[in-house]
Amino acid sequence: MSFEVGAEVYGRFMGRYSEQLALRYLELLDPSPGQRALDVGCGPGALTAALVDRLGAGAVTAVDPSQSFVEAARTRFPEVVIEQASAEQLPFPDGTFDLAVAQLVVHFMTDPVAGIAELGRVTRPGGLISACVWDHGAGRGPLSTFWRAVTELDPSAPDESDLPGAREGHLLELFEAAGLADVRPAQLSVRSVFADFAEWWQPYTFGIGPAGEYVANLDADQRQRLADRCAQLLPPAPFTIEAMAWTAIGRA
Repeated sequence: MSFEVGAEVYGRFMGRYSEQLALRYLELLDPSPGQRALDVGCGPGALTAALVDRLGAGAVTAVDPSQSFVEAARTRFPEVVIEQASAEQLPFPDGTFDLAVAQLVVHFMTDPVAGIAELGRVTRPGGLISACVWDHGAGRGPLSTFWRAVTELDPSAPDESDLPGAREGHLLELFEAAGLADVRPAQLSVRSVFADFAEWWQPYTFGIGPAGEYVANLDADQRQRLADRCAQLLPPAPFTIEAMAWTAIGRA
């Protein structure tokens, strides 16, 4: 599974959702000027951009394990400190930040409890820690139609419903296991409009994440059958995809 792709390519696949989600997310968290924030798993910078708008570039730090995303984010935000690092090993002293956030990252952490605990470690006592994850468990994520078609054609195929935090209540369990205090849930939703099926389907052929990896491993006939089934499941074009994310908020 790879996320070593260009920012523009990723934007066509997930950025169209994550950029909207970032704005809704910060409306919920409502960070204040003067606070220092850490964006964990920043990708090409959807949430980083929203944080910079709220707090200023000098108050924002970001990390991501993907070198291509780090380079893209550094180019986009030359005044922001952006490091290549995983959530499980953040290169910052204890209590550095007032706010640590992880948008669409927990479900790809190698050890989500350790990763969330690291967010807590680098946040000052009483500071805010939060994460959000697409609702793959109840089939309300942006990729749900794709995975429904996959499981109809290939019932043994793994989907993303069992990823950490992707089912109701699990993100809260992870936060509590990581030792965070005052943990509470929230939900966020976004919508994206597609002009036609090709606009929706092509990003799945870019090899991004579990969905892209699945498509990349199909032969030509299997890929066409999957595309045809997806087209049957989607509404007539133009159509709108609505996606919901589970959110957890806690304190260090």
